[in-house]
Amino acid sequence: MIFCVEDDVSIRDLMIYALRTSDYEARGFNDGRELFEALETSIATGEMPEMIMLDIMLPGDDGLEILRKLKSNTATKEIPVIMTTAKGTEFDKVIGLDTGADDYLTKPFGMMEMIARVNAVLRRTGTGSKEPDIIKVGPLTINGNAHIVTAGDEAVELTLKEYELLHLFMKNPERVFTRENLLSEIWGIDYRGETRTVDVHIGTLRTKLGPCGKYIETVRGVGYKIRSGE
Repeated sequence: MIFCVEDDVSIRDLMIYALRTSDYEARGFNDGRELFEALETSIATGEMPEMIMLDIMLPGDDGLEILRKLKSNTATKEIPVIMTTAKGTEFDKVIGLDTGADDYLTKPFGMMEMIARVNAVLRRTGTGSKEPDIIKVGPLTINGNAHIVTAGDEAVELTLKEYELLHLFMKNPERVFTRENLLSEIWGIDYRGETRTVDVHIGTLRTKLGPCGKYIETVRGVGYKIRSGE
């Protein structure tokens, strides 16, 4: 199930139609109040949406405020979110990505592009994925099926984006990723402007890994890698 939050009825109906013809279940909502009412039911029944498509310009709370509420709630923080908006400025993109959005569609967008983005985000966030059970690099271990990270003997709680960054590094030890590479791989966009969001996420990831954070190295003038040895 994909939830579409869009106050323009014609756009919302078109999005839902395109999703349903692509074999997704979809429901539409006019604003944040309707969305959170539906999410309360989802939480109670355990049938959470696979994704939320969220417009920024909405009556009541705007999309960025709704996104903050979603990401601050343990019951909803892991739901992938694609922002949709008529705004296309660098500022809006950076704020949305820093707040936890998984991708960004600027209106007007085609329905084929929308479906392609939906498919890409669902693949990237693990829906239907068959990743290896265990990945080890030095003292770091990822149990892919259980979505558990351990640093040494300590379990580490990561956000979805931090987990995806670490998972990408650990699948590719010693490979150097530029910031643009990471934006494309993790956030699903070809975005060559402000890359501060990558540095922020790397910083918090290193902190949470404690002494094992030193395995994620900065390659000066290029980007980041995880080293495979001691």
